[in-house]
Amino acid sequence: MICINCLHISLNRILLLTVGLWPYQQSKLVRVQLVLSLAILMTFIIFQFTIFVTSKCTPDLFINVFSSASVCIFFLIKYIWFSINIEVIKYLLEQLQNIYNKLTDENEISIMQEYSNYAKRYTIALTLLFICVAPVSIIYSFWPYLYNIILSINEPQSHPRLLILTEHFIDEKKYVYLILLHAYAALFLGTITLIATGTLFIVYIQHACGMFRIVSYRIEQAMAVNTLRKKKLQNKNSIYKKLIHAVYMHREAMRFADSSVSKFKVMFVMLIIAGIMSASLSAFRALTMDSDFEKLFIPFIIILINFLYAVIGNYMAQEVMDHNNDVFVTVYNIKWYTASLKIQKMILFLLQRGTKVFNLNIAGLFVGSLEGAATLLSTAISYFTVLYSTRM
Repeated sequence: MICINCLHISLNRILLLTVGLWPYQQSKLVRVQLVLSLAILMTFIIFQFTIFVTSKCTPDLFINVFSSASVCIFFLIKYIWFSINIEVIKYLLEQLQNIYNKLTDENEISIMQEYSNYAKRYTIALTLLFICVAPVSIIYSFWPYLYNIILSINEPQSHPRLLILTEHFIDEKKYVYLILLHAYAALFLGTITLIATGTLFIVYIQHACGMFRIVSYRIEQAMAVNTLRKKKLQNKNSIYKKLIHAVYMHREAMRFADSSVSKFKVMFVMLIIAGIMSASLSAFRALTMDSDFEKLFIPFIIILINFLYAVIGNYMAQEVMDHNNDVFVTVYNIKWYTASLKIQKMILFLLQRGTKVFNLNIAGLFVGSLEGAATLLSTAISYFTVLYSTRM
């Protein structure tokens, strides 16, 4: 069993419980919640595509539908993949707890707590962003109705409207509130899923960075000048043990970082495709429409979601690469030449390992990094340029 307070994941637990993806306490009621959530997301996607049954398929309609539907597909992919890999999520949390339990040095524990706090801050910030944006979207849908009430206009009251095109094959004016309830349930469920799962990845990555930082700390401690100057055999054995512990932690850090994405590589490939599609279509939709805020609201939100996800996700992957490189910068900077010949040979093996690049690779197709984020954004812009050139 994991310690929620030790890992600073109490808010992550609440978010995952909200959508039924917390890996512990998977009761029958939670399974019903999973099925109901999947049904809400899938039916909302279907009702977006059914508009082609009753309306003529024009390029503008196609772009409007696919730009919003691709984001919902983005949500659905995440939800399905995490619900299938509940045991993997549980395993990674338990591995993280085991690593934490093995730490005995107070400085090493403080390092892990520091990186746990980083992950907690990311979770709080993204949750607060959702809390700020969600009411705005609801108020915006009801604004014509509220506007008439506030100003006491003696005109037929405007009904709330859904900003995403759908076709439910029912009287939309009569059942407008049910349609809105279904739509917002799907959107809020998808957004919370995105935040809950995304911040959980941030927890994994930040703890992996903390493990790399502990490696650097152990190497520095092993090669401290005052220790190297002592020639006793006992002190030499102490240096060997500390270097061995550093190498072991480095191996654990690489294994844990790679395991956190290895089971989700196919999911990330699908998310990249859906994200590029939705971002490029939304940008095209925004620039080819009138400068009406009502029509620009949905494309703006879609572009913002894709931008934040691409930048934050790739920044986390870049953090892993940088912390791994910091380990070998530490090895280069220590006064290895003052150590004995046997210790210098051990350090040589560490330096040789530093020549191999470690990164978070997605099925050999994509490397998570800031350069990768720039590649995704440029790809989306390229597709948008192609679409816009055909429009001209």
